[in-house]
Amino acid sequence: MSKYEHLFSPVKIGKVEVPNRIALLPMGVFSPRLMNKDGSYTKDGADYYIERAKGGTGLIITGLVPLPKNAMASILNDPESYVKRQKYLADGIHKYGSKVFIMISALSGRSSTNPDDPAPSALPNVWNPKRNNREMTKAEIEEYIQGFAIGAKAAKDAGIDGVEIHAVHEGYLLDQFTIRNYNHRQDEYGGSLENRLRFPCEIVKAIKKECGEDFPVSIRYSVKSYTKGFNRGAVPGETFEEFGRDYEESFKVAKMLEEAGYDMLDCDNGTYDAWYWPHPPVYMPKALNLDDVAELRKHVNIPVICGGRFDDPALADQAIAQGRIDMMGMGRPLLADADRANKFKEGREDDIRPCISCHFGCLARIFQYDAKTHATKDISCALNPRCGMENHYNITPAETKKKVAVVGGGIAGMEAARVAALRGHLVDLYEKSDQLGGVFIAASAFEFKEDDRQLLQWYRKQIKDTGVHVLFHTEFKPEDRANYDEVFVATGAHERKLDTPGFDSPHVRYAIDALTHQNIKNQNVVIIGGGLTGCELAYDLARRNKKVTIVEALPEILNVEGLSAANYNCLKELLRFYHVDVLKYSTVKKYENGKAFVKTTSLNVPNINDRAMVMSLQGVHKTIQEIPADTIIVSVGYRADQDLYEQIKDEHVHLLGDAVHPGNLMSAIWGAYTTALHI
Repeated sequence: MSKYEHLFSPVKIGKVEVPNRIALLPMGVFSPRLMNKDGSYTKDGADYYIERAKGGTGLIITGLVPLPKNAMASILNDPESYVKRQKYLADGIHKYGSKVFIMISALSGRSSTNPDDPAPSALPNVWNPKRNNREMTKAEIEEYIQGFAIGAKAAKDAGIDGVEIHAVHEGYLLDQFTIRNYNHRQDEYGGSLENRLRFPCEIVKAIKKECGEDFPVSIRYSVKSYTKGFNRGAVPGETFEEFGRDYEESFKVAKMLEEAGYDMLDCDNGTYDAWYWPHPPVYMPKALNLDDVAELRKHVNIPVICGGRFDDPALADQAIAQGRIDMMGMGRPLLADADRANKFKEGREDDIRPCISCHFGCLARIFQYDAKTHATKDISCALNPRCGMENHYNITPAETKKKVAVVGGGIAGMEAARVAALRGHLVDLYEKSDQLGGVFIAASAFEFKEDDRQLLQWYRKQIKDTGVHVLFHTEFKPEDRANYDEVFVATGAHERKLDTPGFDSPHVRYAIDALTHQNIKNQNVVIIGGGLTGCELAYDLARRNKKVTIVEALPEILNVEGLSAANYNCLKELLRFYHVDVLKYSTVKKYENGKAFVKTTSLNVPNINDRAMVMSLQGVHKTIQEIPADTIIVSVGYRADQDLYEQIKDEHVHLLGDAVHPGNLMSAIWGAYTTALHI
C-alpha cells in the first residue's frame, strides 16, 4: 500500500476505469521516426509511450495527431492503415494495466507557423504579426467535425480507450473560436458564447454518434488565458485586464462542454500569446495552475486533470483527497524519469531524476530541423537521452570490464561515471574540490532553481549507489593516465575575464562568484552580458528590489541556441515586469567613482512594418552615458579548459562537457551518456 492512497486509487472517465490518478499529458510527438504518415505511432514512437505505462502511469494521453488530411500526419490520410498499426500501442499500454487516449487536433489557427492556415477570423499570426491568418469557411468547419468523428472511430477500432480533443486550450484553433477577442465571425459560429462554443460542442456530439455514448471523450482546456493582448502575456502576480477567457466565462464554458458530452477536462492555463503558462519554464511557480483548476472543479461533475509543473505526489494526493482535482497531470517530468509513478508508489522519491523545466530537449527540440534526416527532431529530454530512444540508448553490460578514470565531478563527469559504473566498469572520479557538481553548483543557486539543486542531489546519490570511487581534493596528473584503460576528461571551463579600466575594483564581480555567495547587498547593479545567465541574474536581483541594468554588445539579449520560445518570452516579460533596463549595442568602457561608462551605438532600426520608427533619423550614432553601479557583475561566457586533455590525449581519452565547448546541460549530459555507452 502506497502512502499516497488517493493518488493510487482508481478513477472512472465515463465508463473507462483508470488504475491510478496519474496522467501523462500530451506533448508533441510527430517526427517521422516516431509517427507514421497515417497518424499512428511507429514502434519507436509507441515504445516511448509504453515505457511510461510500464513506469506506472495510469493514463497515457498521446501528443496531438493532426486532423487536416495530408498534414504532416493525419488519421484521415489512411484510417484503415491507422487501425492496423495503432494496435501495437494499445496492446503495449494495456499490458501494464494502463489506459490510453489519443489526442486529435484541429491544429493551430493564428498560432500556426504557417500564416495561410485558417483561423476563426482574420487575425494577426502569433509568429509573424505582419501577416493575418484567413477566416475559416463553414464548409471547412463541417469537414473538421466529420473528420474528428472518423478519427475517433479509427482510434476506437484500434483498441484505444478514448480520445482527447485538442483543444479549447492554449490559444489553438478551437480555443480561438471560443474567445470573443479572437472570434469576430458574424455567422452561427461567432457572437454569443453559445455560438462560439458551437464548434467544439458539435465535435463531441459527432464523435458520440459515431463511437457510442460509452466511448470517452476528453478535452484539453485552459481555465484562464492570462493574456493581455496579441503577443502579450501576463506574469504571476501581475494586475491586468484579461484579453482572453476569464474566470467568470470559464466556469460557464466548462459546464457547457460537459453538457455537450465531454467526459473529462484536461486543464491548465494560457494561450500562445502567454505561452509560458501552458509550458511553464523554471521561472514559473510549481503547481501554478492548481488553484485555478480546483476552482473550476466546483462547477462540473466530470473528472478534471490538473497539469503545470505539478510533480509533488503529496500535494497531488492531498488535492485529490479534498476533491479539488481528480487526477495529477505530468508531461515533462515523465520524460525525465519514465518510472516516476512507480517510484512515487514505492516511496523512492530520492531516486527520481527531476525535470528542471528547461525545455531544451522537449518543447524546443520538436520544432528544430534535423539536417541529416531532413525532418523535425524527436521529442526527448535534456537530462534523459534515452527518452524517445528506448530501443537504442539502453545501458547494457560492457563486454570487457575496464578501469576508468573520470576527471572532473561536474554534471558531465558524474553522468559519464554513472553510466560507466552501471555498465560494470571500475570507475575512479577525480574531483579537485570537496564536493561534486562543478559549475552547476553556482548555476543552481538561484532561489527558483530548486529542481536544479534536486538534480545535483540525484547525481550525488547515483554516484554513491553505483559504487563510483570518488577522490576528493585530488588532481589527476598526466602520469596517472597509465593506470587506466579509459579516461574521461571533464575539466569544465573558465570564466572569460575583461580588462576594462576600473574592473580591478572589489565592486566588480563575476557570475560564478555572485551566484555562489548570493551576497549582493547594494542597490544599483549593472550586469555585463545578456546571455541566459546574465538575464537570470538580472531577474533574480530585480525581484529582490535591486535596480538592474543589462549591458549587451549584440543587437538583442538571450541569443541562446536551442532556447524554447516559452522560456524566452517568459524571461523577457519578467524583466519588463521588474523594470530591468536593457541597453543593447552597448559596452562598458570604464568603471569609475561608482559609475559604469556605457557606450551605446544607435542604428536606424525600422518598426514592425519596416518603416522609420522616429520622425528624424540619425544614422549610426554613438553615445556615452553614466550608469550608477554599486556592483558590476560580468557574465560574458566561458573558455574550455583542455590543458590536461592536450597532455594525455589518445584514442582512449575522451573529452566531455564544457571542456569540449561551453554549452548547456543537455549537450553535457548527452555527450557524456553516449560516450560512456560505447567504451
